Amino acid sequence: GITFRIQINVKELLDTDVLLKLLFHLPVNYPSTLPDIAVSSDQLTRAQCIDIRDKLFEQAKKHLSEPMVHDLILWIQEHLKYVIKQSATVCNEKTTLSKGRSMEDSIWMLLLHLDHMRAKAKYVKTVEKWALDLRLTGRLMFMGKIILILLQGDRSNIKEYLILQKTSKIDVDSSGKKCKEKMMSVLCETKVQTQHKRFQTFEVKEYSTRDELQKEFETAGLKTLFSEFVPPLLK
Repeated sequence: GITFRIQINVKELLDTDVLLKLLFHLPVNYPSTLPDIAVSSDQLTRAQCIDIRDKLFEQAKKHLSEPMVHDLILWIQEHLKYVIKQSATVCNEKTTLSKGRSMEDSIWMLLLHLDHMRAKAKYVKTVEKWALDLRLTGRLMFMGKIILILLQGDRSNIKEYLILQKTSKIDVDSSGKKCKEKMMSVLCETKVQTQHKRFQTFEVKEYSTRDELQKEFETAGLKTLFSEFVPPLLK
């Protein structure tokens, strides 16, 4: 597929300029399949950006099987004021709905393997910020040369995290120049099952031995996940 960013200035409620940063990932069978969309803005809260993204998905469904990116941009330019105005109401409605359904219905899990981190401190700080912004919990795990990211959260936020991980200049190359993550592997992306325990926070942890790492997985009810994906990385 293709991934690209678009930045647009939009007049918001108080006639102030809002710079919206829209990231579209068009899968290979687009437009028969909806694009993945990420929204960010320094002038808006994370909740507001998520509401904007959700509204864009609603509009995208109306244009399925036809090119839609241009129409989506025009739509948000025209309707941003309304979306922001309704953001608090929508947020309250979502909270009410979420209380009435099982958490397992909406929670997904993602396991990533990273080949290396050259700018480790900056890389870790960025991953922590993304997890916080997207309300994802889990672990960034280091054991020797093994680097794993285990995330749990809303499926759409998991997808948005993946887009950020693949398209942002999060590390540096051998010459110290900023670069994108090109050596990441998605080991597993699946729905959280009843036997899986939910992580309450996102933490960065280092392990001295395989047993310590395995215990982390087993404590979370993820023994099968560990045995299927981690041992091959240790060889």
